[in-house]
Amino acid sequence: MKEIKMNTVEKELYYQGEVIVRYRIEYPEIINSYNKDGVQIFNHENRKMALDLKEYAEGELYEQAKQMYEYNKKNGYPIMIYELIRECTITYHQEQLISLYCDEYIFEGGAHGNTLRKSQNWNLEIAREIPLQAFSKGNPYYLIDILKQINNEIAKQIEKGTGNYFPDYCQLVLETFRLENYYLTPKGIVILFQQYDIAPYSSGIPTFLVK
Repeated sequence: MKEIKMNTVEKELYYQGEVIVRYRIEYPEIINSYNKDGVQIFNHENRKMALDLKEYAEGELYEQAKQMYEYNKKNGYPIMIYELIRECTITYHQEQLISLYCDEYIFEGGAHGNTLRKSQNWNLEIAREIPLQAFSKGNPYYLIDILKQINNEIAKQIEKGTGNYFPDYCQLVLETFRLENYYLTPKGIVILFQQYDIAPYSSGIPTFLVK
């Protein structure tokens, strides 16, 4: 079994002697593996994503935080610390298949920050990510089946009082469904939706196990 470790890049950025930006960025790295090509591409892509986020935090986010600092200082408001936090979770790790998601939380002032969940599904043997269609088992209607399962699950949650969704969730599920927004687990495939896609902020990131 390949060993996967989590690397972390973190820093506090100052302006006029005060912290205005704080970031902590996780990214996975495969070590001790015989599959060199697939592993190198996996490691390279994940390192690049982390460095891109680091560049954003130290560039654009820092500039936004400086402007907000000046505004708050001028108007006597509390100083806000902008944050960027990326946390990664390995959801499936078997043979040449590795599946994971990373939650990227960004706070840019206001009432609360926002989280974007990005998933990855790798076949290291062919050194690339694999599409959802690869698990369709030749079913030409697999997307329709998935959407039906999701809408049925939402209806059950609403009936039981365990789920909070927008009234037009059926239409929103269809409009906001993205083929790349899935990850593997030992129990099956999980389809995810982003915050506000089909439910209020308080509902977090909706996920649905489909088989």
